[in-house]
Amino acid sequence: MYTCSQCEKVFSSQSGLCNHMNIHTSKYKCSVCGRCFGTSQRLAAHRRSHSGEKLFECTVYSKRFTQSGRLNRHNRVHSGEKPYKCHICNKVFSQSGHNYHMRVHIGDKPYKCSLCNKSFTQSSSLQQHKRQVHGNRRPYECPFCGKLFKTNKNLKRHVRIHTRAKPYPCRHCSGRFTWPDRLKRHLLKSHSEGTWFTCNICQKKFATNDDLKKHLFGHEDVKPYVCSECPKCFYTAHELTSHQQVHSDYKQFCCGLCGKDFKCKYYVKQHFKKCSDKLGFSNVWDSLDAVTV
Repeated sequence: MYTCSQCEKVFSSQSGLCNHMNIHTSKYKCSVCGRCFGTSQRLAAHRRSHSGEKLFECTVYSKRFTQSGRLNRHNRVHSGEKPYKCHICNKVFSQSGHNYHMRVHIGDKPYKCSLCNKSFTQSSSLQQHKRQVHGNRRPYECPFCGKLFKTNKNLKRHVRIHTRAKPYPCRHCSGRFTWPDRLKRHLLKSHSEGTWFTCNICQKKFATNDDLKKHLFGHEDVKPYVCSECPKCFYTAHELTSHQQVHSDYKQFCCGLCGKDFKCKYYVKQHFKKCSDKLGFSNVWDSLDAVTV
C-alpha cells in the first residue's frame, strides 16, 4: 500500500504513486481552485468543471459530462464493464478508485466521525455519513411532490418514482430497469450472468451483498437500527425509515381517485384497491397512474 502524503490517495504500486505525485508538483495549476495537473490538456478539461460546459453526452439517456473520461466511466453503468480487479479477493470494480478497497483487507479506517466515532475508509464516506446521519439540512426539493433530501443524488433517485425513468438497459434483451440492483437481479435470473451471494447458514441466494447482509441480521437476531422517537429496533435502515413515518405528520402519498393522503405507500395501495372497487374502477388497480407518489 502506497499512500500520497498530499491527498491520502492510495496506490497498489510505487510507480503508480510516483505518477500520481506529478499532479501535486505540476506547473499546470487551476487558477480557481488551485488543483494541479500533469498536462495542459487535463487542466483544460478540469476548467470545464468550473464553467459548467458539458461537451460529452451519454447516448443512452442524454446525460452530459465535462470530461470524456467521466463519460467513459459513466458508460460502464450501462455496459456492466468492471476492468479493475483486487489482487487479493478478485473483486472487480468499474472505476480505478478501487484502491480504497484495499483498506478493507488491512483494516485501515483513517477517517473518524467526531460525533459518533464511527470510522470510514474514505473521506467521502465520512462526509456522506455526516450529512445523512447527523445533518438536518435538506436543501434538495422534489419538483413533483415537494419532498426534501439531504443530497442531490438521493433527489435524483427519488425523481425516478415520478418520471418512471429506466436508465439501466439489459444488454441481452429489451428489458430496462429503474435501479441498478434490479438490473443485476434480472441478469442473474434471466441470463445467468454474474455471481450469487449465498448465505452460509441456510444457503439462500441473493443478487447483492447488501441483501445478504440484511438477511444475516435475521439469523443473528441483531437489530442495529434504533428509532430515535421510540424504543423500537429494526434489522435494516429501510425498515427504520419506513417506521419513522409513524412519528411524522408528513403525508407524501395520495390516492389518485379520491385525493386522500397517507403516510405510507402500503396504506395508500390498500386504500386505492378498496376505493377503485367502490367507485367501479377495479380494472385500473394495476395502473400505477392511479396512485401518485
